[in-house]
Amino acid sequence: MSFTVISAFSGCGGSSLGYQMAGGKVRLAVENDSNAVAIYKANFPGTPIHHGDIFKLPVDECLEKAGIESGELDIFDGSPPCQGFSTAGRRKFGDDRNQLFREYIRLLKGICPRVLVMENVSGMVKGKMKLIFAECLRELKAAGYKVRARLINTKYYGVPQSRQRLIFIGVRNDIKKDPTYPVCCTRPISAGSALHGIQDQGFDLTPEAAKWWPRMKPGESASKYHPKGHLFGLIKIHPGRPSPTLLRSGGASRLAHWNQPRFIGNKERARLASFPDEFVWIGTDVNVYDRIGNSVPPLFMKAIAEHIRDAIL
Repeated sequence: MSFTVISAFSGCGGSSLGYQMAGGKVRLAVENDSNAVAIYKANFPGTPIHHGDIFKLPVDECLEKAGIESGELDIFDGSPPCQGFSTAGRRKFGDDRNQLFREYIRLLKGICPRVLVMENVSGMVKGKMKLIFAECLRELKAAGYKVRARLINTKYYGVPQSRQRLIFIGVRNDIKKDPTYPVCCTRPISAGSALHGIQDQGFDLTPEAAKWWPRMKPGESASKYHPKGHLFGLIKIHPGRPSPTLLRSGGASRLAHWNQPRFIGNKERARLASFPDEFVWIGTDVNVYDRIGNSVPPLFMKAIAEHIRDAIL
């Protein structure tokens, strides 16, 4: 069966591609980043996209652009920016980005979809960030939904990357179904098998990384060898295991190839994020690096979407 989706904080389209793979039709994408919008338009030319600040998007305009009435939409999807929650950097309780989930909830109340899906980082349920998580859960339920939240690792859903994410699924109260999750559907796929045959020159090691790379065994962090335990995020990928989590530029983690003295490149990063090779990327190397690091892996969202389609819708 086909189903309809609105994707807020859509980024370059990782989640949209997953919904499309599962038979969904994305009626509207909402994104503020110009580079992400350019990539989205190149890959989803038939999907309307609202390029602008979500704070300035009224519910009525959102519904009009999507061509639907309130209550008609099947799934309202969103991945509010998560850097304020992330354990990969400095976690700031007062970070303004921690409050963007409120804009998701504002639109949710007006759109009234049958199902909601909201994705965020695992750091949202750790330490003092749990207070924001609890508030988010209360607000989603108060909007008229039965809601569950679960930590899920993408490596069990066809993605050759170990990436733990917090997934909220909610079902509108008038629908006699409970929110449930897909079972693990694949064995973990190794980085070596995922990158087999790909041609990518990657990025040069920094002088500091080049110093430690020869000592590191596949799967190890440079912190094992650094006299002060620094460089925890410098990791040599193990070809027999899923890749560690891919981050955006400036993040704590840089992933090096296992038998070539270099960082992995964007073509390799896209493969490890489960994007098809034909997916179009636009912008500088840093632009693409960031888009991949911020994206929802398409095959991960495909598994979630198929489950919602079959078990709930």
